[in-house]
Amino acid sequence: MNIGEASKASGISTKMIRYYERIGLIERAHRTGSSYRVYGENDIHTLGFIRRARDLGFSVDQMKALLALWRDRSRASADVKDIALGHIRELERKAAAIAEMTKTLRHLVRHCHGDNRPDCPIIDDFAAGMTAAPASAPKGRKFGVAGL
Repeated sequence: MNIGEASKASGISTKMIRYYERIGLIERAHRTGSSYRVYGENDIHTLGFIRRARDLGFSVDQMKALLALWRDRSRASADVKDIALGHIRELERKAAAIAEMTKTLRHLVRHCHGDNRPDCPIIDDFAAGMTAAPASAPKGRKFGVAGL
């Protein structure tokens, strides 16, 4: 099948398929005499694997490692589990950071009058480059969140 058909079958855009080939995540497709890419069932299966890993937020490097383990029939499932556990820790770190940002924004919104006056604690906070901690935050702790 051609790249458009492979895209439909896998749910991955043609642009991403080309990108994955360019970075070596997938093997370069076989070419016809007129240089059209040709994909087989194994390629579609690999793209489906990548699509699922991508949907779960794995990075390209993690996907490379997972693909290598998938292809290695003598793999240890512990190696796969280690990658997944590391990814879970990263997702949890990001979720905590998002929760902290949400908390900060809720605090700022609660203190903004939202009327026709120009005074706005949200703008003041952004302009100051740091967020004042609400009463519930531990003393000495900056309330803003960075590093997502």
